[in-house]
Amino acid sequence: MNDSDNTQEFDFWNDHSLAFLEMAMTRDYQESVRSCDGYGKSVRGQCGDTVEFFLMVDGSRLSAISYDLSGCIYSHACANTLISLARGKTLAAAGKISAHDIVDYLKTLPEAEAHCADHALSAFRMALADAEEAI
Repeated sequence: MNDSDNTQEFDFWNDHSLAFLEMAMTRDYQESVRSCDGYGKSVRGQCGDTVEFFLMVDGSRLSAISYDLSGCIYSHACANTLISLARGKTLAAAGKISAHDIVDYLKTLPEAEAHCADHALSAFRMALADAEEAI
């Protein structure tokens, strides 16, 4: 038996954190909203994913956040994580969320998919800027 025989195959369900699996599989916040206080959309040529965020604001706090996405499971995980981290925060506090925060929360986002956190964050920040203009 040589060293290449010792390599284990990646087991999606057992090798990902529970946080990642929950964020990747939930679609609780996936919806398009016709009327919102903040909207942002990001399209990436690299992977072809499209992410849109819809924000509702009460005063200076995010009262509701949803997203629509055409893309991979990693983008879903990042979009849902971003919503979990931002829900109920002020626009200023939500604006401080970083891609690193998303990756840390998920624990097992593959390094090759880290661009999904940046991609979701780009659309979210556009939505925040749009909401700030509206208030």
